Amino acid sequence: MSAITSKFVAVWRRNWTVHLRTWKVGFLPPLLEPILYVVAFGVGFKLMIPNLTFHGEEISYVAFIAPALIAVGIMNSAFFETTYASFVRMYYQKTFDAIMSTPVSVEEVITGEIVWGATRSLMTAAIMLGVLSLFGLVHWPTGLLLLPLAVLGGIGFGSIGMMFTGWVTSIDLFTLPTFLFVTPMFLFSGTFFPLDTLPGWAQQVALALPLTHLTLVARELCLGRTGGWPVLVSLVYLIGFAAVCFFVSLVTMRRRLIH
Repeated sequence: MSAITSKFVAVWRRNWTVHLRTWKVGFLPPLLEPILYVVAFGVGFKLMIPNLTFHGEEISYVAFIAPALIAVGIMNSAFFETTYASFVRMYYQKTFDAIMSTPVSVEEVITGEIVWGATRSLMTAAIMLGVLSLFGLVHWPTGLLLLPLAVLGGIGFGSIGMMFTGWVTSIDLFTLPTFLFVTPMFLFSGTFFPLDTLPGWAQQVALALPLTHLTLVARELCLGRTGGWPVLVSLVYLIGFAAVCFFVSLVTMRRRLIH
């Protein structure tokens, strides 16, 4: 495996340049999604779901799901950027082949792609943070810590997305990790209901999911809390998850690209 140098920045810059041509389209989902969720759950569920208690503090249901929306946005932005978008660049556009004909290694190409995925997560989190702040659902200044959290989560989910890109043989097969990996996390990672409402075995399964820990940290930051063992444990988990997936993604993509 080759050493990774600053050349990966050129790959990131290439994706950034392309993104600037269509940034208005990419700007709309993270802008409108939190508004729709807040209106739907804040108005539609307000009379049906009373306030709930989270870690000893009584909060509204909208305040409970708002941080989860940011966490899900971080996951989706990085994961789908390094699966569908990266596959198109690799397989259909042959962008990876063109870049590797220059003095840029496979590892630097993949690192650039993952960092770009993390950048998309950062942009999504920043937009959603601004929107949710207008509804008073983010505590400041701890809310600013969601931005570095988005980078960490983006690297983790971008890396695991790149792992799948190294494995699948057809773009249609991405429906499998989407259905079997992303969708269960979206539903059962403490996003829409507290984990303690699940059976004991299901809680243990949920704690093994990276989105659970991303959501927990995001929720604590939005509530203005930064300390405690749960946050520390989740951060250690996310760092380990990102590191392991990043290494495995480099191995799988090297095998895919170097025949």
